[in-house]
Amino acid sequence: MAKRDYYEVLGIQRNATEAEIKKAFKRMAMKYHPDRNPDDAEAENKFKESREAYDVLADAQKRAAYDQFGHAGLEGGMGGGPGGAGGFGGGANFSDIFGDVFGDIFGGGARGGSRVFRGADLRYNLELSLEDAVQGTTVKIRIPTLVECEVCEGSGARKGSSPTTCPTCQGHGQVRMQQGFFSIQQACPRCHGSGQIITDPCPSCHGQGRVEQQKTLSVKVPPGVDTGDRIRLGGEGEPGENGGPPGDLYVQISVKPHPIFRRDGADLACEVPIAFTTAALGGELDVPTLNGRVKLKVPPETQTGKQFRLRGKGVKSVRGGHVGDLLCRVVVETPVHLTEEQKEILYHFDESMREGDSKHSPKHHSWLDGVRKFFEEMKF
Repeated sequence: MAKRDYYEVLGIQRNATEAEIKKAFKRMAMKYHPDRNPDDAEAENKFKESREAYDVLADAQKRAAYDQFGHAGLEGGMGGGPGGAGGFGGGANFSDIFGDVFGDIFGGGARGGSRVFRGADLRYNLELSLEDAVQGTTVKIRIPTLVECEVCEGSGARKGSSPTTCPTCQGHGQVRMQQGFFSIQQACPRCHGSGQIITDPCPSCHGQGRVEQQKTLSVKVPPGVDTGDRIRLGGEGEPGENGGPPGDLYVQISVKPHPIFRRDGADLACEVPIAFTTAALGGELDVPTLNGRVKLKVPPETQTGKQFRLRGKGVKSVRGGHVGDLLCRVVVETPVHLTEEQKEILYHFDESMREGDSKHSPKHHSWLDGVRKFFEEMKF
């Protein structure tokens, strides 16, 4: 199979500069490197192809020969041996380039400098009342944060002294490990990527260069949030190291139980106790909602467990959509602490009910019929 044009392989113009060639190879290597594409033969072939193209175009002598004669100009000692386009020889120091390309992949920063770390994300648990969660609110919270130590001005060293250059990495913050053909760059194990070591640490921050303080933040809670939702405050997490960007703060929402309402998505639910006279004769009740009272009409002969739906009296979710409903489940309350007179009235009432037999209590009598039939069919 004929080889593709090396400039085409790297996706560059024929007049590309050395920096553009290196940048193009870095892009290809990061995309197709076998460590990022395990068991992918096609990606491995593309990585080898781009590596071969880079080895030629990064070497001024090989590039000149290739520009004049094409692939034929590389034959005879430059076509795949240890010193050719397919190997690691030639004018380009592939180990150095490989360390540059994969420093970011394996945790390194720029060569010759300290590693930069993004700060960690933080979490704050915020407990809200149902009313605040539904209507929205603004809450002030206090969280711990790390700030520059004023005593050592962030150096981590005792006042009057200063950090010294790490003897292991010579201040680069990186060390290189050679494994066969590959050179892998990683953080210096002694200075942890900072490039410096502190022999006399600051007593205030214990050599960290930062101390913990409390800061107050104002959190705007949008209407309709629910338990499990979270609010992201960008850049309010832990500060980064060596000038790295700070992390984010995630405010985790938890809604406290309500004495009346229970939330189910966009709907609210509650139980409404009613007197048995109201259940029998019907009537009107004042029912609370999060926006005030409303009238609930109870029809005569209402049974326990009957559910009434008040449309639009629920919650509008923070994600949008329709406003939910309020579901009112009535519970007929048996009267307690009766006087003798009230008991006498109920005795007379019960006698009058017996005269109507099953007409007044159809469910009770149908249940009794079912029990009777059950025992008749049983064989003891």
